[in-house]
Amino acid sequence: MDYGIEQRDQEAAVRLRGRLTFNDHAKLRALIGEMKQNKAKRQVLDLSSLEFVDSAGIGMLLIAREEMVAATKELVLRGAVGQVKRVLTVAQIGKIVTIED
Repeated sequence: MDYGIEQRDQEAAVRLRGRLTFNDHAKLRALIGEMKQNKAKRQVLDLSSLEFVDSAGIGMLLIAREEMVAATKELVLRGAVGQVKRVLTVAQIGKIVTIED
């Protein structure tokens, strides 16, 4: 997994690329730290370039959500397609995290 961050007023958009699996735990932890430090209250994970996510990746997204809540920020998942969208739907992540198309 790779990522890039784009800051816009009250929103920070993070574009995730590649695959999000257990092996990306350290990278995602570093990303969460960056998200907590920037000033934007709305943190958007752009999943449109993410090709694959496994159960560990879903768990890491939930950790990101918990960390954002603790930092009084909103986490939004945006643009999931293909396998990633199917996994988010099956896991019913939309009941916990805001998902935008």
